[in-house]
Amino acid sequence: MADARGPATPPAIVWRTATVAATRAENDHARTLELDVPGWPGHRAGQYLDVRLTAEDGYQAQRSFSLASAPESGRVEITVERIDDGEVSPYLVDELRVGDQFELRGPIGGPFTWSVADGGPLLLIAGGSGLVPLMAMLRHRAARGSTIDARALVSVRGPGDLLYRDELTALASDDRLDLRPTYTRLPPPGWSGFAGRIDAAMVAAIGPPPQERPLVFVCGPTPFVEHAADLLVDGGHDPARIRTERFGPS
Repeated sequence: MADARGPATPPAIVWRTATVAATRAENDHARTLELDVPGWPGHRAGQYLDVRLTAEDGYQAQRSFSLASAPESGRVEITVERIDDGEVSPYLVDELRVGDQFELRGPIGGPFTWSVADGGPLLLIAGGSGLVPLMAMLRHRAARGSTIDARALVSVRGPGDLLYRDELTALASDDRLDLRPTYTRLPPPGWSGFAGRIDAAMVAAIGPPPQERPLVFVCGPTPFVEHAADLLVDGGHDPARIRTERFGPS
């Protein structure tokens, strides 16, 4: 029977105070912040939030960051990569300490989201820190014990730039998840996997093939995303099944 009250009203996206509960380094230039956010309404894998910092003189800077945590975790986590000339990321990566507070609002975003109920197969393509929202999807898949076929291609400059290295290794023990990096500048010694900029051969090798109509999510810097999207469409993937999210320096 339909609910006579109609659909539920989405929770308002308002500014909330976040307190840093824990931090962990992901590599030499990226850090994950685990946040306590009273009133957080929950989120979907792939969404993001806005962070607002206010200086003592009243000056404010605002940036957007993808949510790294699975919806099931009960935590709000973001992973921030330092942009050396940025206004926000150097503070979040190098200076913020447990107990510090700042403002955030979210979750934001709808099209670039995935849940187990959406089905698969799933193809994830990340450039650098574009892995963050895709990691939320992989964590959600693992938290739900899903056996949906998932493939992930992650492009990074070298081994030291790969986020979530140990967790990715653990996730890859699932025989229904094929996760492969490509190193564009400095492959590790003896490396026999993908190397260089992503190309059509890599996309074809990681699969799933276009005839299986995978849901495809691509995230990274704008030139990377445009290049990956072109490869996918040229390779026969349905543009309606490809969702992209891009970012630039901030």
